[in-house]
Amino acid sequence: MTINVNDYPQLRQLCWNRPDGAVVDGPAALALYERNWRFVDQDTFTLREQELLDRLVADYGNGHLMVA
Repeated sequence: MTINVNDYPQLRQLCWNRPDGAVVDGPAALALYERNWRFVDQDTFTLREQELLDRLVADYGNGHLMVA
């Protein structure tokens, strides 16, 4: 799975140091969410982005989002 970070507002924020239009694979996207969860604005999480996160957790996180 490849993900264009510009398609997901919170992921785009987490990838502030990557070029515009950056593409990440599924495991990398899940790792970005998990490592940086404290910076995610859950109140503005879109349904589409929540569906992406749910799929990432199911496919690469063994059903668990591991945030600190």
